[in-house]
Amino acid sequence: MEQWKAVCRVEDIPRLGARRLEHAGLTPVAVFRAADDAIFALVDRCPHKGGPLSQGIVFTRSVACPLHNWTIGLEDGCAAAPDKGCAPSIGVRLVDGVVHLNLAQIEALTASAQPGP
Repeated sequence: MEQWKAVCRVEDIPRLGARRLEHAGLTPVAVFRAADDAIFALVDRCPHKGGPLSQGIVFTRSVACPLHNWTIGLEDGCAAAPDKGCAPSIGVRLVDGVVHLNLAQIEALTASAQPGP
């Protein structure tokens, strides 16, 4: 089920940059803004070694992980070949210049990352 949460305004994210969003108990999310103002959201963890994607360099529709320079696609969160792996993407909506994230997705990803009983 979708549950949308307003998190910031588009202007709060630098063009070709990112903003890290943290909320107590939930997986941190990186929200990216492309040069054309398209907005994307990924779990803020590179699939390679867990580097903070929000600290990477954004170019076109990709981000370079700051740890080992893996290129991660902003649209799907997947690493460019020959690298393999994906950072989970989060649903994004823009309403009157306000960025909304699918909170249910973030909660589900957080729950699946928790160790079992």
